[in-house]
Amino acid sequence: MSKSLSYILVAAALTGCTLAPKHERPAAPVPASWPASPTTNGVAGNSGPAATPGWREFFRDARQQKLIELALANNRDLRVATLNVELARTQYRVQRAALLPTIEATASGSRQRVPGDLNGTGAASTSSQYSVGGGVTAFELDLFGRVRSLKNQALEEYLATDEARKSAHLTLVAEVVIQSLNERELDEQLTVARQTLETVRSAYDLNRRNFDNGAASELDLRSAEAQVQTAKASVASLTRLSDQARNALALLIGQSIPDNLPPARSLEETGIPSDPPAGLPSEVLQHRPDILRAEHELKAVNANLGAARAAFFPKILLTGSGGTASAQLSDLFTGPQSAWNFGPQITLPIFDTGKNFANLKGARVRKQMYVAQYEKAIQSAFRDVADALVARRALNDEIEAGRLLVKAEEQRYKLADLRYRNGVDNYLTVLTAQQSLYSARQNLIQSQYTRLANSISLYKALGGGWLEHTPANSGK
Repeated sequence: MSKSLSYILVAAALTGCTLAPKHERPAAPVPASWPASPTTNGVAGNSGPAATPGWREFFRDARQQKLIELALANNRDLRVATLNVELARTQYRVQRAALLPTIEATASGSRQRVPGDLNGTGAASTSSQYSVGGGVTAFELDLFGRVRSLKNQALEEYLATDEARKSAHLTLVAEVVIQSLNERELDEQLTVARQTLETVRSAYDLNRRNFDNGAASELDLRSAEAQVQTAKASVASLTRLSDQARNALALLIGQSIPDNLPPARSLEETGIPSDPPAGLPSEVLQHRPDILRAEHELKAVNANLGAARAAFFPKILLTGSGGTASAQLSDLFTGPQSAWNFGPQITLPIFDTGKNFANLKGARVRKQMYVAQYEKAIQSAFRDVADALVARRALNDEIEAGRLLVKAEEQRYKLADLRYRNGVDNYLTVLTAQQSLYSARQNLIQSQYTRLANSISLYKALGGGWLEHTPANSGK
């Protein structure tokens, strides 16, 4: 037994090389710097992954942090992504096991009675045979790296799956915060709508009294009435949207929204950084999980190309066993009863109607496809960041203009209401001013939400959100 198994183990030790081409990361098909914008001009580069802080440092609101914790613990999509990693790990272990022989212990025993007219002696005979041993069946001697290439392919597919889990993680973190801000936006808009409803109800009551006293026209009364109904419709619509936003948030966190969450802050008090971190050349994209996933998938295809090349070379299979055998069970482990066999087999492809050539060509085409997908992933990531950066100035200007517009509309409404109460102007002027003020306040809230969502999108686009805390070597 020891002799045959020694041959096989020595043969296994001789394997190690592969025919897979050396992996070279394709050049990034994007500029070395972001498009010119006030937030990126003059920024010194730092290509480390710590350019984006951990989510606890970036999202400092206690309510948002608690929602993220719940989502990471309960979200079903993230749970499936994690289980996919475990599945890929088991598949890698199965493929890795093929690099070493599988040794199995066997034991067998049999007794046989042969009638006399069949054994040629005229008398019935009974024979016994017992054996104990261990052996290896059809172990492939991987001289040309076919099995090792398949193992490397399984490893890269496992690593790609893990990067996919990280992508799901950071996407979930961003979606939870954006959805919580959407909930806050709708609540603030609903507050404005309710305040407006109270205001127009008061105006309607005034018009009703004036109409009853003959001091106001029916047109003014009906205009005020229509204004009340419009405000009621806005409240009802925003109430529906607010409830749906809470349902969406509950789905993300995987449970009902707890009642004991920290109080929600206004959009202006969320504490989310509005400026990108310093030191952001385009090379930072190389650390995004989705791009790392694309690179691991490219490496897996590269390893598969090595297996396709190895298919042109001989395949050597080794089978052997060793142990003891005896006709008597009592003599099985005594005396010179050793038994062994060793059966190598070699196969060389001669004519397969072009199957191996087709597989090799297919592997090369797949590699070109994955190179293109890798480059597209980088281009898409670059656009995500560039879009977020160039939108920042416009959003800041929009919010500033929105604040000034609200102030102007407030003054306009006050003057229009004062003129109407003093009989200088009709109610249509008040109605127009009130509608403009309502739209200005709602648009300002929406702009504030959009800027915060833009900050989160930029954070996510830079690969932030899957680490809880900023690494200790940040900036080194």
